Amino acid sequence: MQKEKSTNRVLTIVFTILSLAWIYPMFMILVNSFKTESSINTTSVFELLGAQNFNGLANYVNALTRQGFAAAFMNSLIITVTSVALILVCCSMCAWYVVRVNNRFCKAVYFLFVFSMVVPFQMLMFTLSGLADKLGFNTPFNICFIYLGFGAGLAVFMFAGFVKTIPTEIEEAAMIDGCSPLQVFFHVVLPIMKPTYISVGILETMWVWNDYLLPYLVLDSTKYKTIPILIQYFRGGFGHVELGPMMACIMMVIIPIVVVYLVCQKYIISGVVSGAVKG
Repeated sequence: MQKEKSTNRVLTIVFTILSLAWIYPMFMILVNSFKTESSINTTSVFELLGAQNFNGLANYVNALTRQGFAAAFMNSLIITVTSVALILVCCSMCAWYVVRVNNRFCKAVYFLFVFSMVVPFQMLMFTLSGLADKLGFNTPFNICFIYLGFGAGLAVFMFAGFVKTIPTEIEEAAMIDGCSPLQVFFHVVLPIMKPTYISVGILETMWVWNDYLLPYLVLDSTKYKTIPILIQYFRGGFGHVELGPMMACIMMVIIPIVVVYLVCQKYIISGVVSGAVKG
């Protein structure tokens, strides 16, 4: 018992240090987002706020007004909401069908979804850009179909793992009462899958919201910018970077996702565990 307590103390100290190491860069971005440009570009970048380097909300005002932040924020919001909604609905229905039918074809489809998680994006990105232009998937309103393809692997894997834990008797009882397959799914299965829906939704939201490469390759950057793409535009001539407004923009992007993650953390853990118990 004493050895177990000592091990727990050591693990607590180790994970506390690791947590601080992850939090420290975010903390420094927050501090520097309130500094003057000159103080960030000097060795005082690691110093805390003081009377000499405090710039108030000027960096945030600059980030909001100069580079089209509102339009980029709306583009990111549209892409994230449509993509995550499409992934949740389509992948949950697909996982339910694959698990319940469970023939050779469905097993092959399931393994293809799992295999897609290990395919590097770099293998597809060059052909994807031209194909997206031909199919018209190069706007914030329909890029969600591309995200559906890339996000389906993880989503189907987690949903399928959870569906295997649902007793089939519940669905059979609903069908005896006269429910169609769609009614069984939306009125019986879907409410039971709430923890996995939340966990998959948060994981996919963090991925889509912070994604830089796919929108950069597919979207017309002269018309549409997302928040990650916008951040690189805080550059002046001769390699000069406006670090103050850039860090302010980064904080305005990070905080909403961090808050949502902290609020839904218990659902994420429960959903991941329940979706990974049986595979």
